Amino acid sequence: MFVAIDKVYNNVMERVGRVIVGKESVTELAIIALLCEGHILIDDVPGTGKTVLAKTFANALSLDFKRVQCVPDMLPSDMIGVNFFDMKLSEFRFIKGPVFTNVLLADEINRAMPKTQSGLLECMEEHQVSVEGVTYRLEEPFMVIATQNPIETKGTFDLPEAQLDRFLIKTSMGYPTRDENIEILSRKLNDFSAKNLDSEITKELIVEAREELKQVYVHKDILGYAADICDATRYAKDVMLGASPRAMIALVKVAQGYAAISGRDHVLPDDIKKAAVPVLSHRIVFNNSFFRRGDEGKETVKAILETVAVPSEDIDFSSRR
Repeated sequence: MFVAIDKVYNNVMERVGRVIVGKESVTELAIIALLCEGHILIDDVPGTGKTVLAKTFANALSLDFKRVQCVPDMLPSDMIGVNFFDMKLSEFRFIKGPVFTNVLLADEINRAMPKTQSGLLECMEEHQVSVEGVTYRLEEPFMVIATQNPIETKGTFDLPEAQLDRFLIKTSMGYPTRDENIEILSRKLNDFSAKNLDSEITKELIVEAREELKQVYVHKDILGYAADICDATRYAKDVMLGASPRAMIALVKVAQGYAAISGRDHVLPDDIKKAAVPVLSHRIVFNNSFFRRGDEGKETVKAILETVAVPSEDIDFSSRR
């Protein structure tokens, strides 16, 4: 049904699966984020494969990839670029920063100071960089994959709510099972690599897949279901800041992504449910959030899904009005 989406999905899942053991759900979310022109935040402890996943994902798509190791003394110019005076030419020249790529890995993003973190806001939202009154467009497709360690506090700076809201999806890798551990050891001993995955994906195909995603139909009852879920987050117990309109739009777009990779041309309530936690949980701010557990957003969203009325099963998806 969606030729470009199917080709992107199948190629990426197969090639990433050669390197990353398990974690199909995380790979799916990365693909959906790419199709939705969004960004993904991977929040997990060190050594769970966050960086390897990002590298492998970009390699499987034949996209340009750059990695930035965030540290406290980084400046915004280290991310976006800087103007410098060329003595030979007697003029200023702009030196592009690492954001001028297709897939940017901002590793341990919470180690960068807020001033540096904010340097990514325009890049992520508008896919452009403005330096001294001049705007530079980023190459499409453009995507940020950021990682952070949820248990570290020394030398780290929590992402502000405006920054978190720019991430379409937040997810985690999680520890592997025993069988997956054995397979990881086996692949490591046999020197499996993310390089040379012989990708069949082109940038033009990704653009085509993004256009196909827009054709996934969302019935007005499904739109109402998504709106009710987001509205419920704003009035949940102990919540200071609920899901924004941007979050509501993101919820529907990710649900479209789930529908498309499942081979459907319409969104079901289950797609909304599946998208709710990775899209909404990181956008909820609690009262006295400093003292709260990191998984409380997930628990709140899951509780809301249990209470919000699900649309009737007899929705007429043949109507496209």
